[in-house]
This record gives sequence, structure tokens and C-alpha cells, in this order.
Amino acid sequence: MLSIVKISKAKIPRFPYHAMMEKVLGGKYDLEVIFATPAMIKKIYRKNTNVLSFNLSGAQGQIFLEPNLIKKEAPLYNRSFRDHLWALYVHGLLHLQGFTHSRGMEIMEKKLCRGI
Repeated sequence: MLSIVKISKAKIPRFPYHAMMEKVLGGKYDLEVIFATPAMIKKIYRKNTNVLSFNLSGAQGQIFLEPNLIKKEAPLYNRSFRDHLWALYVHGLLHLQGFTHSRGMEIMEKKLCRGI
């Protein structure tokens, strides 16, 4: 099950969030995606960041995305806001799947973002 919570006032693009969640985490995963404000992120993490993932149990987790920061930093990665947000969502899913930052994780992110 996928729940999307929009706290940020930023416009959020439509994506196949549920389909990608199932592809990475399986159909029995319970995920909450929160589009958060900068203040909310700082309260959780003590500094601003673009994505946070929390595995709450083996089949339950949360991903926090901060759209304002994602929009600001997208040009630094030569991406549109839309592409950068999607890449960070996929990044969060891979963390919930157990991946850690590595070359292998980067390769998997690129494949998933291209729909491979």
C-alpha cells in the first residue's frame, strides 16, 4: 500500500509512484511518501536534506522528500525538477531495499529511472 502525504505547498509531479514501489520493494510493502517542508526535515534530521528514508519494519517504511531543496539543486545535477525528484524517490526506495551508497546503487538508480 502506498500513501502520499503532501505537507509542502510545492507542486508535485504525477509519477507512477506505486508501480516503482512495487518494482523495488514488492507488492506487500506499506510505504508512506511525505512531501515535507524544510522545517519538518530539519526537525527530523537537524539539517536540510533532499531525501530521508526510514525502514520502520521489514515491510513498512517512509520516504521524506523536500521539494523546495530538490528544485534548487536540480540544475547542479543537470536535471529538471521533475527528473531530480523522481531520481531521489528511487534513491529512497533503494535505501529501503537495503542498498547503501555505492557504485552498484548508482547503476541500479540509473536503470530504474530509465525504466529498465
